[in-house]
Amino acid sequence: MLTENQKSVLNKKASKVIKSKEIFKTEMLKRFSPSDVEKILADAERRLYEMYADHTDLPKGVCAHTDNFIFPAAAIYLSMKEVHETVAYEIMKKVMAEKSTKTGRMIAKCCHMPGFKKFFLGMWDSISHKMFGESAGFKNVFYPKEKGCFRMDIIQCPYHTYLTEAGCLELNVLFCENDIHSYGILPGLKFTRTKTIGAGDELCDFKMELVK
Repeated sequence: MLTENQKSVLNKKASKVIKSKEIFKTEMLKRFSPSDVEKILADAERRLYEMYADHTDLPKGVCAHTDNFIFPAAAIYLSMKEVHETVAYEIMKKVMAEKSTKTGRMIAKCCHMPGFKKFFLGMWDSISHKMFGESAGFKNVFYPKEKGCFRMDIIQCPYHTYLTEAGCLELNVLFCENDIHSYGILPGLKFTRTKTIGAGDELCDFKMELVK
């Protein structure tokens, strides 16, 4: 059972995170009335607090995904669904695609710097083990190193686990698509994906390779 101090900390955390999602609020105001948006955000804050409160024992590596991405997206989406289900999904899809495409464009600019493409490709081995390894709630198949190529398969994913638990598994595919928006537009690098757990496949494959 949470202490009053713990509840206060989690309430402040939920409030801060929801307020930081200004891009969602901006898009919602195009589709919903200001009063509806305020209700949605208040409800999202409540839902997010409850998700945090129900998962205080998660490992730090898992929390990096749940607390910053999975739970906030689920809370906002579920609150929007109370107003309009179809519009809610459209907003999530649009905003998530725009955010990840923006990231992709930033990386794409860096790809014109001498040596960056090899550096970016080379860092995936260490990053994948740390951010997408078992300590972060994933299970993977890591393939032997190849010159100019990095490959892995994700066979268990916390996004699938906790979005299923939250009752909004349909968001899983949008998180999977973030990689395509972020890495599919990089000059001199080719990102390949043929399967995703979010789309109902048994794994997510990930392949990044240098191209001329």
